[in-house]
Amino acid sequence: MTATLIVSVSGIRDETRDLAAEFASEMDARGVPLSLLVAPRLKDKYRLVRDEGTQDWLRTRQSTGDAIVLHGYDQAATKKRRAEFAALPQHEAMLRLTAADRVMEEVGLRTRVFAAPRWLASPGAVNALPRTGFRLLAGLTGIHDLERDTVVRARILGIGDGFRTEPWWCRAMVLGTGRTARRGGTVRLAIAAKKLSLPGPRQALIDAVDLALHHEARPGTYVWTPRRGNLDVA
Repeated sequence: MTATLIVSVSGIRDETRDLAAEFASEMDARGVPLSLLVAPRLKDKYRLVRDEGTQDWLRTRQSTGDAIVLHGYDQAATKKRRAEFAALPQHEAMLRLTAADRVMEEVGLRTRVFAAPRWLASPGAVNALPRTGFRLLAGLTGIHDLERDTVVRARILGIGDGFRTEPWWCRAMVLGTGRTARRGGTVRLAIAAKKLSLPGPRQALIDAVDLALHHEARPGTYVWTPRRGNLDVA
């Protein structure tokens, strides 16, 4: 069985765009497309609608094969020390998803794929996703097709966005990648864009990608494939 490799970058904004772009070039050289996790709002009053440089870069990357994934609305904790969608009831999740979807449509980056901040979505949030038009959920332990009610079991191995950055964890990530790729599983690697400024974690992720490719993993992205005849994929 051939392994699959999915590499994602989160936290993309004006301050991290150059880091993401440099990493994207490294992946381009390896034939690995990226899944770009984007939130309309981030801390320090960041607004994607005001950041035309990042919008342009994301649209360009999308046109060349990268996937855009909605990564929350503003990533603010809704309960103490809990990620944005980790504890939301369905109604509140629907409000945030609808607001985020409108912004993404406004800037030409609308997507039907969702990954919650820190990859944690409450049952209410999961129920809200198909009701707001989302088709695919990239979760902590699997990739869920919300229309077909199927899941590919595969755990995220990441740096930042809820994951550690210490050397022992980086080594464990590379070793875990090798094990999964050898047995033909789905390798899911993730990094927060700001962590690409750290030489050790950045190199560990590249090493993990190279190891997966060495085991002939097939690069891919978080993408939802519609049923035959279903054209609602915007």
